[in-house]
Amino acid sequence: MATTVIVHVMGEDPFLAEVEELPGPSDQSVTLLNPRRRDNKPLHYLERETISMVLPLHRINFIEITPNQDSEEVDLFFRA
Repeated sequence: MATTVIVHVMGEDPFLAEVEELPGPSDQSVTLLNPRRRDNKPLHYLERETISMVLPLHRINFIEITPNQDSEEVDLFFRA
């Protein structure tokens, strides 16, 4: 099952994609499926027909993991 993530690349706006598995500590790249802007429009630097891309991890600042519809809801409580 693919996991939806938000990828923050150096010098670019964050974008959405899916990954089959999250990168491990020894990985040097990550394969991203269905890359698109956060408003679901195509990325300007990829061809419109692109369905996957391989990105080296040294270009990525961080990856946000978004909740899936299938996962159970978790309540978080924070003290101010």
